[in-house]
Amino acid sequence: MITIRGLDHLVLRIKDLDAVLRFYCEALGCRVERRNDELGLIQLRAGDSLIDLVPVEGELGRKGGAAPGSEGRNLEHFCLRIEPFDETAIREHLQPFGIEVGEVAIRYGAEGSGPSLYITDPEGNTVELKGPPDPS
Repeated sequence: MITIRGLDHLVLRIKDLDAVLRFYCEALGCRVERRNDELGLIQLRAGDSLIDLVPVEGELGRKGGAAPGSEGRNLEHFCLRIEPFDETAIREHLQPFGIEVGEVAIRYGAEGSGPSLYITDPEGNTVELKGPPDPS
């Protein structure tokens, strides 16, 4: 039997490494954990998980075909569980980065229903920021 405990990592193929690093590291608080520039892989720590960045011009990135864009993406969205979930603080924090923040709604996730909102990274990937489940 296989028992899944959570999300280990996801891989994003990207075009603009500097903009993506600013978004995930400066705006969202991830940190670079490992780099393999020869292979074209940057791994960011996101809580208990990793977000792997693969520039499309690198060795790994070239294997994936055309770069992501408005006509096709490599991912619909992914969700980062955050705590605390303070809508005002989130909006105030992301505003200086020029990140548009969507409306808060109660959505179902791995831990149950709770507040979440959507933002978009510089490559057009949708990122859901999800708070703790409603205890009721």
